[in-house]
Formats: sequence, structure tokens, C-alpha cells
Amino acid sequence: MTDRVPAVEIPILVRRRPPVLLAVEGLTKRFFSDEAAAVEDVSFTVAEGELVSLLGPSGCGKTTTLRLVGGFETPDTGRISLRGRDITHLPPEKRGIGFVFQDYALFPQLTVLENVKFGLRNMPRAEADKRAREMLGLVNLADLASRRPHELSGGQQQRVALARTLAVAPPLVLLDEPFSNLDAAMRVETRQEVRAMLKQAGSSAILVTHDQEEALALSDRIAVMEGGRIRQIGTPAQIYREPVSEFVASFIGRSNILPAQATGGSAETIFGNLALAREAAGDVAVAVRPEQITLQPDPAGSGTVVGREFRGHDQLYWVRAGGRTVLVIAGPFPIIETGTRVRLEVCDCVVPLSG
Repeated sequence: MTDRVPAVEIPILVRRRPPVLLAVEGLTKRFFSDEAAAVEDVSFTVAEGELVSLLGPSGCGKTTTLRLVGGFETPDTGRISLRGRDITHLPPEKRGIGFVFQDYALFPQLTVLENVKFGLRNMPRAEADKRAREMLGLVNLADLASRRPHELSGGQQQRVALARTLAVAPPLVLLDEPFSNLDAAMRVETRQEVRAMLKQAGSSAILVTHDQEEALALSDRIAVMEGGRIRQIGTPAQIYREPVSEFVASFIGRSNILPAQATGGSAETIFGNLALAREAAGDVAVAVRPEQITLQPDPAGSGTVVGREFRGHDQLYWVRAGGRTVLVIAGPFPIIETGTRVRLEVCDCVVPLSG
């Protein structure tokens, strides 16, 4: 008789979402009674340690939403709570929220260390000095403590502004287009440094930006705004791979928006019958990302290359097919010249959209 081995329960690790830090419920703000609302019925949450981006074109309401959260504007309706405390009508200085301004708002007459210490005036001098130096170490500027803002690069000034904000240990930091004054190369480098610093400090943040790449690279979640409303909120991967509307699909990255006839899990398109990411029926529009399309030279192909742009790491092709021009992103080689007949195939399921 063999001994039976007792069953061993294997624990299943479930990743729990951190508790809610900020809850925004039904915010509406009109500046003029006879005009459309700048912000209308906006609701979202920010979890402890989470970075959420408000993304959208100019005039979509993202900065007004940020100013409502920060207390620089008062909502007509709605509620804002921070760790369960209603802060809707509190002035900015009583909310415990940090704010990094677009122009950094550094004091030119003060040194870097004095700028960081500015918000610590109620702290004993020695303690404030220690805290400020810790923050400069966090942003890798400890060696520049005695310099003045004009002696720093744009990226260094941005980090000083962040260090000054983090010095007072706010649970939430608001950033309004913080990288807009930096050149492209500096913007990429600085935004990753800022994300790392916020995560290291354990602070949550709301970032306002119109830069899709910036939002995708920095955010834990993105709220896409249009016309004063949030049209979709989700992780960067969800927003990019599963847009819910033509606006979101077109605003986040590039998309070919094509008509289709859907039946359940598939749809008939100019590329033939394609699998759908979610079921749909009847006349719909589908979003096909340029990188989902492959093309091969083929004299019998249904498409013709009508334009090409070489970008080093890849190429953009404009291909005329089915009475439409579609955008394709392909590798840098081989090069397919303009005028070549090509065969196009979609290598992934596509997303049906609302209007």
C-alpha cells in the first residue's frame, strides 16, 4: 500500500489595486452661462502611488479639470475628495496638493537649495536644510545646490521645481504640461526621470498633456478628454489597443478608420474578412493601426504605394487600396518604391468603434 501524498494548496497571487487617494465625481464648470461647459460631468479616481494623465487637444478641458482639483477654480457642481476628505471648496493652500507649474516658477534671486527650502519655512532651519538636500539628492542635483536657476538647463530647472514640490511630501502632485519648454531629446530623458522620482517618493500625480507619446510613456492610466468630457480612461495599452471611439483611435497614435460590415466576431473590409476584438453587428467603423498591416510587392496585389517616408528605424507608406489611402508602418528594409503594386494583409484583430 502506497502512502498518499496530501494535496498542497498553491496560493494564487492576486494583484490588488491600491486604495483610492483622490476621487473626482461629476465635476462641471462653466465660465459663461451662454457657452458650453469647459468641463462637464467629469469623474475619475487616482490610486495611491498612481500617475494619471489627462490627455486631449487644446480646449478639451484638461487644464480646467486640473485647476479644479488644485483649488484654483471652483466647480459649479461635483465633488472632490482626498483620502475621503471633501476638499471641493477648500483653497489651494489647505488641500495638501503639490503643483508643478509649466514655467517652473523658480525664484531667480534664490539658490537651488533655497528654492527647494521655500516651502519648508515652518520647519526648523536645520531640519529644512536636511530635507531640501535629501530632495536634491533624489533629483540628482545635490552638486548644484549653490547655483541659481539661470545657471541650470531647462531639464535641471524642471527637476528643481519637482524637488521643491516633493519636499513638503504632498500625497498628490499636479503637473501642467511640465515638459513643454524642453527640446525633444531633453523631454524624453526628463520625463523618465520625473516618473522614477515620483515613484521613489511614493507620490501620486495627475499630468496634463496634449502629447500622446508622453502620456503613453509616463502614465499608469490615461483619461482621454474631448469637449469637456472624459471619452475613455484606461491603461496605456488598453487605450491604444482598445479605443472605444473614432476620436480616441485617431487621437492616440495613428489609425486607419475604415467602413466595415460586421457580423458577430468578424467584419468585411477592404482587406477582406477580419477578426474583431469585440463583437459588433451591421455597418461599423473599424480602427486598423498602421503597424497591424503588412505589405509585400505583388504585381497582382490590390494596393499601390503612392507615398513613402523613410524614418531610419522604420518607414511610413501611403498605399491606395479599395478606393482609399491607408497608412502602413513597416521596417526600414527592404524599401518598396512608389508606384509598386503590393499585397496587404492585416495580422491582428481590429477594433469596432462608436462614433
